[in-house]
Amino acid sequence: MADLDLLTQSLARNVKRWRTERGFTLEALAARAGVSRGMLIQIEQARTNPSLGTVVKIGDALGISITTLLDWEQGPTVRVVPADRAVRLWHTDAGSFSRLLAGVEAPGPLEMWEWRLMPGEHSLSDPHPTGTVELVHVTSGELALTVDGVTHRVPTGASASFESDTPHTYGNDGDVPMEMIMAVSVPPVR
Repeated sequence: MADLDLLTQSLARNVKRWRTERGFTLEALAARAGVSRGMLIQIEQARTNPSLGTVVKIGDALGISITTLLDWEQGPTVRVVPADRAVRLWHTDAGSFSRLLAGVEAPGPLEMWEWRLMPGEHSLSDPHPTGTVELVHVTSGELALTVDGVTHRVPTGASASFESDTPHTYGNDGDVPMEMIMAVSVPPVR
């Protein structure tokens, strides 16, 4: 099964499971996530492939990681994710992509990502819930990290951390691909 098909089926099963476990109606989750009730119905019926932004909003509203939305079964204390099981959530024709490498609930969602941005490409992220923090480590190229309208240059080998509850953009203004590893920690839903 292709990554996108796996994502669609996992979201259908897991959004409904976690919505029910949290005691949210479709209307309540739609309001918390800022997405339409109709979109949630389509997701739960595996009739749509939502945008990464929509998936993030739903995960944030449920207080769980994208990893948990993709696979909720509890495994052993150590969980190895084979390279071919990491899910590519978006990509561009130029070769940019993000892959969710691993994630856990500890005590809120904690995710690890692999990103590649080709020269000239940018990816805008909506604000995450208050208290969300991100760590990035650039392994090649230079990241143009814009947080709340201010751009910070993060060269190869450098790392950065920031509160991501404000608009932020990952960009590559250079001439070579930019690659980074990113961790995202979202506080638990109270």
